[in-house]
Amino acid sequence: MTVIDIPDTPDLARMRRECGARLQAAMTAQGVDALILLGNSAVSYATGVSWPLGDSGLAHVDRPVAVVTADDPWPHLFMPFREGSSGEALLPSDHIHPPVYLEYDEGVRNFAGVLADLVPAGATVAVDELTGAMRRAEKTLFPSGSLRDASHVIGQAKLVKTADELSVIRKALRITELAMAEVTGTLKPGARQIDLSARFLRKAYEYGALANVIDPIWQVMPDSKAEGVWTTHGDLALPLLSTERELAKGDVLWTDVGINYGGYMSDFGRTWVVGQDPTPHQKSLFKRWQDIMAAVKGVTRAGATGADLTKAATDANGGEKPWLPHFYLGHGMGVDSAEMPLIGTDLGQEFDESQVLQAGTVLVLEPVIWEDGTGGYRSEEVIVIEDEGWTALTDYTYAPYGD
Repeated sequence: MTVIDIPDTPDLARMRRECGARLQAAMTAQGVDALILLGNSAVSYATGVSWPLGDSGLAHVDRPVAVVTADDPWPHLFMPFREGSSGEALLPSDHIHPPVYLEYDEGVRNFAGVLADLVPAGATVAVDELTGAMRRAEKTLFPSGSLRDASHVIGQAKLVKTADELSVIRKALRITELAMAEVTGTLKPGARQIDLSARFLRKAYEYGALANVIDPIWQVMPDSKAEGVWTTHGDLALPLLSTERELAKGDVLWTDVGINYGGYMSDFGRTWVVGQDPTPHQKSLFKRWQDIMAAVKGVTRAGATGADLTKAATDANGGEKPWLPHFYLGHGMGVDSAEMPLIGTDLGQEFDESQVLQAGTVLVLEPVIWEDGTGGYRSEEVIVIEDEGWTALTDYTYAPYGD
């Protein structure tokens, strides 16, 4: 049995080297000579640089851009100095450049000259996003005409995490848990959802969060599906935005939050009851959720498929899928809050069978139990896949339902 040794403190320089090597190996495997990356998480993965941005960077004209070539161990980063950014010191100074403005025709024309110096003629180039200006100048930017989708390369590279990546993720999770522990002290009738959000965000930043990724959700569950918000799929609506709604005694809350630390995400979900203990029947839902989780984790190991996990969950729930139809039983996590593998989606059985778990993959498991009149039960556990099982990255309490 191989167990991944996760360091208490990540070696960021080593992480950058190992992630870079994984990315270049994925490029070689897919026949790609150069990557042009505009997406925030992709740039962060490729360069090791992280920064607080809003709206996934699309509201920022001077957003960072990365160029990765197969024959250079260091990526080229184009970005302005931004207060609170980190990671530039990991790159050679001659690989850090002023920003390029790819939303504008002039910016794309200038960038074309830069690419001509970095990328050899006839190279196969992959891009994760194309702005309108880039599309208008596509033949100038990519004269070889061999343009590929960079998301496939990035997806392959980041599927398995290095030990240092796991260390950063575990730190992000711990920050989230510490902040959530602070919130539980204010959970009482009369508190507003936005009050809980304010408490969580203040504490998360005090503990070291770089950015808020998932706006905190404190969803009061309806007494029945019929009384809930209408949905196209006829099932429960989740997530619903937090408001100034005052919580009442007995409200069942489904919580979901996530932050960014060092460019990596956290994910946290629990079920709470406001101002009282759960009823015995509500606790029985938690017990069923535990049984389903145990069944899923019992088949979780390197080499197992997503279909193995969905079957275990469904069998443990009497033949009914214990997750929301518009979400999944489980998903990966890293520089994105939800990334491959995605298990139990509406892509179906064949897709789940194609998802083969690998040692070093982070998986967030989130079964859901629903029964009208109870508020249901939902929680999340974050694990890392091992050769012969898994290791938990979190150990937060399930109070008030149980241990």
